[in-house]
Amino acid sequence: MKHTQAPMHKTLLAATATALLLSACAVGPDYVRPATVAPAAFKEMKDWKTATPQDQELHGKWWEIYQDPQLNALVEQVNISNQNLAQAEAQYRQAKALVESARSSYFPTVSANVSSTRSGGGGRTGTSSLNSSSGSVTTSDSLGLSASWEPDLWGSIRRTVESNQASAQASAAELQVARLSAQSTLAQNYLQLRVIDQQQNLLDDTVAAYQKSLQLTQNQYTVGVVARSDVIQAQTQLRSAQAQALDNGVLRAQLEHAIALLTGQAASSFSITPAPLVAVLPDIPVGVPSSLLERRPDVSSAERLAAAANAKIGVAKAAYFPNLTLSASGGFQSNSFADWLTVPNRIWSLGPALAATLFDGGARRAQSDQAIAAYDASVAVYKQAVLTSFQEVEDNLAALRILEQEALVQGETVQFAHHALELILNQYKAGTVNYTSVVTAQATAFSADLSALNIQNRRYAASVLLIKALGGGWNQSELPDNAMLNDRNATADSKPVTK
Repeated sequence: MKHTQAPMHKTLLAATATALLLSACAVGPDYVRPATVAPAAFKEMKDWKTATPQDQELHGKWWEIYQDPQLNALVEQVNISNQNLAQAEAQYRQAKALVESARSSYFPTVSANVSSTRSGGGGRTGTSSLNSSSGSVTTSDSLGLSASWEPDLWGSIRRTVESNQASAQASAAELQVARLSAQSTLAQNYLQLRVIDQQQNLLDDTVAAYQKSLQLTQNQYTVGVVARSDVIQAQTQLRSAQAQALDNGVLRAQLEHAIALLTGQAASSFSITPAPLVAVLPDIPVGVPSSLLERRPDVSSAERLAAAANAKIGVAKAAYFPNLTLSASGGFQSNSFADWLTVPNRIWSLGPALAATLFDGGARRAQSDQAIAAYDASVAVYKQAVLTSFQEVEDNLAALRILEQEALVQGETVQFAHHALELILNQYKAGTVNYTSVVTAQATAFSADLSALNIQNRRYAASVLLIKALGGGWNQSELPDNAMLNDRNATADSKPVTK
């Protein structure tokens, strides 16, 4: 017995030592971030007003730069109760669990078993062996402990862990994408709702002005100064303005309901009281293009998914090599419970096993090609995300710059339109012009006011979209590292999300 045990122990030790040495290597390419070219400066930064103070990047709670307390409160509610964020946070926890699952393969699997069986034979047909005089009944009690370990000779486990860690980081970035999307959508909806409130005030004032015009026209008709057609024109204009004032409530109600959804509340029990527009158009710190790639969570997510796809190439390559399994088991087995846990009844086994696939019809090659193609696709997605990020910043820089110029011109248009209306009303009262001129002047002034409000709304929307395009103050350094991914209590963001 001793002559067989010693070689077995030596064989196992040699196999273990070889496995530990070979586990230092990992097949497949090491990840290198795909190369991208960032422009030296944003093209649309021409005539851009520099933020004060001279801060090059957004920080923290970006929505506070609009200086609207109710907007601040609503965005904070999004961070707590938005259900899309709850879903993204759960998906991040799921990704973290996959990292833990992959890491468990580094360690051996240990199992235990206890059994007790009775068996018999030799009885007559149709008669239980327990009642047979010629049959025999035996009892077997066993207690065993077994362990097996598959060393990571070719880095398959390591690459799997690497892939899952990168995927978890991508999931953390996607959580921030969802958060930034919800925050920016709410800010756009809220600011538009406040512009709608301004528009409602304009419509109410217009209706009041048209009522005065109608009364003036009726008075002049009564004394025979104007024709009946002037009264009808005034009534038509008034009813049209009243209809627009009513229709304005449709969009406001829909915006209010959308805000309720974003804040995780039922639209039926949520309302925002009409109020003046107090938000200011901020000076947004844009920074430089080269830093944009670290500030966009969607770009970071795409880059991490490329890293995950790269690691899967190593997993596919490792399938070409044989697998070594080290296993050991031991325990006790006896026909008598009294002699169960004694040395003579001890059983054990120990030994390595090497397995390799000799022919698979090209399956491994196909899997390797598939992994390489998936990586190439993920690189293309990453580069497209980079290009898209530059486009979105340029789009909104241009929009803000041009809309600012347009607002100045439109402001002058409003002044001229109201001045012309005042002159024509005086001329109409003096009887030097007909009522058609009044209607035209009133329509022109009203249209100029509406256009000014529309430009204002577009400027607010472009400012929010620019902040979103710049990443909302987020930075790639906020992604969880491997230590955080291994910590079950760590989260991608300190902000809570309720379910």
